[in-house]
Amino acid sequence: MTQDICGILLASGSGSRFGSDKLLHPLAPGRAPIAVHAARHLVQAIPASIAVVRSANSRLARLLRAEGLRIAVCRDAAKGMGHTLAAGVRASAGASGWVVALADMPDILPETVARVAQALREGASIVAPRYQGQRGHPVGLARRFHADLLSLRGDAGARAIVAAHQDRITLIDVDDPGVTKDIDTPGDLPGQ
Repeated sequence: MTQDICGILLASGSGSRFGSDKLLHPLAPGRAPIAVHAARHLVQAIPASIAVVRSANSRLARLLRAEGLRIAVCRDAAKGMGHTLAAGVRASAGASGWVVALADMPDILPETVARVAQALREGASIVAPRYQGQRGHPVGLARRFHADLLSLRGDAGARAIVAAHQDRITLIDVDDPGVTKDIDTPGDLPGQ
């Protein structure tokens, strides 16, 4: 039986460009970690969401579980985002589609996530938000890509699937600059 759309928060990166575990770094002094902000926005829009992490017993996993996400472990996370995304899809095999969010993009509005999910429910194959002409995240993928998603490897994530099906992309114009802003270095943090 197919379930509703599932949110997948990719939270197993190493943060090598950041210099430390960026997902646990506070978004700003006195605020929750970067990944927690991303998780809150995803769960607000899609309560049935999963976080893919390196270890179920890590501090990050505990924090994300406390935000309401189910935890999926990707033991091959070091091999790239493709492995991580495949693990998330495997952990939610009954979903009718997936909204893939990145844990280092904490500023995406819940309304944007909800619009991507709704477009999938209405029959879109691939969905992405667009802010001022620039395509962003999260990306929605319909059930028809289940086998393709499970076979992902390396660090490209779903990029190859999206590139091979340009004619199936539904772009949603949003007033949400968060869809194009990720945090790779400490200089990307607010106020830096």
